[in-house]
Amino acid sequence: MEEKFAISIYVCNKPGVLVRLAQTFARRGYNVDSLVVSPAHNTNFSRITVVVQGVPSSYDQILRQLNKLVDVVHAASHPSTDIVDREMALFKVRAKPDQRAEIFQIVEVFRAKTVDITDQSLVIETTGDSLKIDALEKLLEPMGLVEMVRSGKLIMKRGLEET
Repeated sequence: MEEKFAISIYVCNKPGVLVRLAQTFARRGYNVDSLVVSPAHNTNFSRITVVVQGVPSSYDQILRQLNKLVDVVHAASHPSTDIVDREMALFKVRAKPDQRAEIFQIVEVFRAKTVDITDQSLVIETTGDSLKIDALEKLLEPMGLVEMVRSGKLIMKRGLEET
């Protein structure tokens, strides 16, 4: 049975690194659900967060293979109790003036923000864990959800130890 895994990878900031990482996941039959690449504090390095879906039996082998790649400084997975994770999402909702009060109530409950209003639509921004974003999507769907754009998952290890 397939499961989802979040992996943080600290790599040298060089061309071609992402391709080699993607090939490692593809060879093992893992599908990439989410991918975030950003510069690290030291600009010679980048931090990559990958959420993959696959069979748990080959998961440890993927981590070993990732750590063997030349430009990978370290790759690790972290239990959900040891990390803080967040995603961001933008939702475009078709909203006539008489529907807006109900949508604004939902936005307030989820601590989201309305970032754009036109005559016919609202754009709503939220950050949080995956479950929060999934729940907001589910509530906005019947109200006229037109489009959703979602970032990948960002993770950071709790405490002073680096992710």
